[in-house]
Amino acid sequence: MFNNIRWNEVWKASQDTLIMLGFSLVFTVLLGMVLGVLLFVTGRGQILENGVVHRTLSVIVNITRSVPFVILMISIFPLTKWIVGTSIGVKGSIPPLVIAAAPFFARLVEAALREVDRGVIEAAQAMGASKWTIVWRVLLREARTGIIAAVTVTAVTLVSYTAMSGVVGGGGLGDLAIRYGYQRFQPDVMIVTVVLLVVLVQLLQSVGDLLVRKYIRR
Repeated sequence: MFNNIRWNEVWKASQDTLIMLGFSLVFTVLLGMVLGVLLFVTGRGQILENGVVHRTLSVIVNITRSVPFVILMISIFPLTKWIVGTSIGVKGSIPPLVIAAAPFFARLVEAALREVDRGVIEAAQAMGASKWTIVWRVLLREARTGIIAAVTVTAVTLVSYTAMSGVVGGGGLGDLAIRYGYQRFQPDVMIVTVVLLVVLVQLLQSVGDLLVRKYIRR
């Protein structure tokens, strides 16, 4: 049992997965937050209502979300190579991870903002608050717990995406599982990579739940 395990390769693959997850999550949150806020504030009856902008963003987000990740990753190889100089490996996986996850996160942010009490927004407007102040100090603050939960869900989703990126040489634990566990028929390698991915997901979910409980109490 575990005779095929090369722990140095497992460690390297784990590091690659964490690097992909870390960078892609940061860029996903930044881009997705902007998209989510724009989707909300340009909607009907909101502070920056604009039907054209809202419908355009909705179409872009829906189209991107509807494409399976592996297909998306392959289809944007030229764009990925233009951005980071390569379409494979850890660097080559980050752009498609962000492009796939940002629209997903944007919808979660939009949903969290919809939960904000309309009366709080109207009170801020009555006090003469600027639109930027309403977004930054009212909407995002009131939706904080929902956004933290959205980040947690997105991080867990990105873990599965990093594993799928191994299909096209994306690196990380997914690549290790495919090259050794599947192609070389080494079930012990597959078991180890699956266990590590499960542990990573559990850690992310636990941290996210802890933060949500902390801010709910406040």
